[in-house]
Amino acid sequence: MGETPGARRAASARRVPPGPPWTATPRLLWMLVFDRLGMMTSAARYGDAAKLTLGPRAMYFFNDPEHAKHVLTDNSGNYRKGVGLAQARRALGDGLLTSEGELWRKQRKVVQPAFQHRRIARQAGVVAEEAGALVARLRRRAGGGPVDIVHEMTDLTLGVLGRTLLDADLGAHGSIGGAFQAVQDQAMFEMVTQGVVPLWTPLPKQVRFHRARRELDRIVGRLVAERTAAGGGDAGDDALSRLIVSVREEPDPRVARRRLRDELVTLLLAGHETTASTLGWSFLLLDRHPDVFERVRAEAVAVLGDRLPTFEDLQELRFTTMVVQEAMRLYPPVWLLSRVALDDDEVGGYHVPAGSDVLISPYTMHRHRGLWGDAAESFVPDRFDPANSEARPRYAYIPFGAGPRFCVGNHLGMMEAVFVLAMVARELRLVKLSGYRVVAEPMLSLRIRDGLPMTVHTS
Repeated sequence: MGETPGARRAASARRVPPGPPWTATPRLLWMLVFDRLGMMTSAARYGDAAKLTLGPRAMYFFNDPEHAKHVLTDNSGNYRKGVGLAQARRALGDGLLTSEGELWRKQRKVVQPAFQHRRIARQAGVVAEEAGALVARLRRRAGGGPVDIVHEMTDLTLGVLGRTLLDADLGAHGSIGGAFQAVQDQAMFEMVTQGVVPLWTPLPKQVRFHRARRELDRIVGRLVAERTAAGGGDAGDDALSRLIVSVREEPDPRVARRRLRDELVTLLLAGHETTASTLGWSFLLLDRHPDVFERVRAEAVAVLGDRLPTFEDLQELRFTTMVVQEAMRLYPPVWLLSRVALDDDEVGGYHVPAGSDVLISPYTMHRHRGLWGDAAESFVPDRFDPANSEARPRYAYIPFGAGPRFCVGNHLGMMEAVFVLAMVARELRLVKLSGYRVVAEPMLSLRIRDGLPMTVHTS
């Protein structure tokens, strides 16, 4: 007698994706610590779904746009933050990046207005001014020794975030960049050690982290005190003012201070890191592709002339926007989206047991030949030209994540990256230091390890 439909559905629900044998656990653990991108790439070789067994823990890797849509949007209520960010909570606290449930919804509601389209449009002048100051700094280095472009982009993006989100000058806090670096290092340490190392352990990394947290506490306290003295934020529409107002009803002042610190640290860390990384990769790719650089430069001259860009210019800087989009395809700022299934689920016909880790990697999805063709590994900005691009599934390209937890600052980040790329290319050419090996480092964002030394040349 043939199998009943119910039995067939039950068998389908128990399907397990292919993957390496359990004996590969030591190698996978090594890759989790030292080669996370390699781990994702090797998983993709098994197809659009794979099961990675790490001892008693199972990770389900999915590399299909429909799988991503199901986990991140259609059934997002069944998933919470997974490996990496779950452990990073010990370092980052309960900010918007790591919080869950009702707390996350409240936090999102508080900060969302600071990123509304109309408000971001009003900040275009601030972004252009900061980009202009960057160009002036780089011009002074023309013909001299190498400049660490990653460091320059970090300073730039912190300056932009300070003025646009906090209505404050973060340049007065010179230690903030180093403090963020120590916090991010600790967050990734928590991920690879799965949070089993006590925070009080006097390892050098832990010591630097505690010192950084004290420094960030001091900086946040000063920002809040200055804003409170200036009126308490009642009239402000920036994120800092809104956060100050949001914690007023908290009866415990220690809890209120912690919430402010966690949210501000998360906003600044995630916001500046992703855009700085995107700009670093973009300048590297322009150096590798002189023809693309010349097109960016020509467009900037044609659209901007010798003036600062305005918000209206963003629509005219079409090719520059395509360059940024393509840079984020190859090097997505959000390189991994990890979740944990609360209840059993079925993804792409495969059974995902409750409590399992689910991994979706924009890095591998964006390099999927079935989605992007044989040139998936190549830098081709014209693939984002609406006149040329082929129809692709919506979730084939997710550099800012997707679903309810889609990056709240994506519009500000895109405007910043396009303005900076256009303004620098209009006047300067950045050339990577000969012989320097560029290595991708998957941290909270996909950044360039140990910086990017480039020499500055006038066009």
